[in-house]
Amino acid sequence: MSLTVGIIGAGRIGKLHVDNLKLIPQIRIKSVSDVATAHLEAWAIEKQIEVLTTDYQEVLNDPDIQAVFICSPTNTHATIIKEAAAAKKHIFCEKPVSFSVEETEEALAAVEKAGVKLQVGFNRRFDPNFRKVRQLVQGGEVGNPHILRITSRDPQPPGVDYIKSSGGLFMDMTIHDFDMARYVMGSEVTEVSANGAVLVDPAIGEAGDIDTAIITLKFANGALGVIENSRRAAYGYDQRLEVFGDKGAANVDNNRATNVEVSTAHHVAKEKPLYFFLERYTQAYIDEVTEFASAVLNNQEVSCTGFDGLQAERIARAAKQSLETGTPVQLNQATPTAAN
Repeated sequence: MSLTVGIIGAGRIGKLHVDNLKLIPQIRIKSVSDVATAHLEAWAIEKQIEVLTTDYQEVLNDPDIQAVFICSPTNTHATIIKEAAAAKKHIFCEKPVSFSVEETEEALAAVEKAGVKLQVGFNRRFDPNFRKVRQLVQGGEVGNPHILRITSRDPQPPGVDYIKSSGGLFMDMTIHDFDMARYVMGSEVTEVSANGAVLVDPAIGEAGDIDTAIITLKFANGALGVIENSRRAAYGYDQRLEVFGDKGAANVDNNRATNVEVSTAHHVAKEKPLYFFLERYTQAYIDEVTEFASAVLNNQEVSCTGFDGLQAERIARAAKQSLETGTPVQLNQATPTAAN
């Protein structure tokens, strides 16, 4: 069996998926579309891409293509999902599905009507460390979970132009942590309280966003959660997680180039965390596309569904509302407005 795919959007993440899909023998990457292709011609030849086009409709209308990867800007995702579903293509879509819960619900309805598969690109679910913690929680190793703590800090902030179109910290960055909270705890978030500040770059505040945040969560199972974010950590990409329960705790430390710790009379030292998210989550990115391909080829459920994407967006919207109002927000009380 084989699977022919098309890639919509050939930026950094689109190119990464091409590289990772090339590792799967059953995959044929036939087409790549991007709004500008002149700079991609040499790359497309190197990667043996058969068709390079500026019109993503060519990808959707190609009867050979069975699945598409949507790696275009977020404001295009929901529209392309609906069009891909109508064309009976299976879909892998980068996060978030949209900036609006209502648009995401429309896209998911189109997917359900068409009977195609949709996987959302929350790659951290596929990290071996986080998967192990989820398994420990599910297996009762830590007992009843009481507290979840997630630390997520980028090594440096993106440019202000990106900030303006990102949907905001909660929708762009923390959304990974919101999904991780549901995934690891195996319970829905029922209440969100958020505090934020501009401590990294005043230009981020001038663009209408924050760069530092602490979010507290309540879960349906009674547990509590804390997420802390920063757009800049001078020492590298800081990604840690701990689940504490009545029988013990499980935690994930940062990945480093090596795990060597040097102890002398003068200091105890170990290497800094890996600096970039592509380094930190190399295996996770490979595993997420491998599992998507397997789900399509073997007609199995995908590992991260459209509903998972929708729930993370709902939490992000509630966090934004809490930040604006200064009060906790129940998930079923979050106002139906786009996150921006």
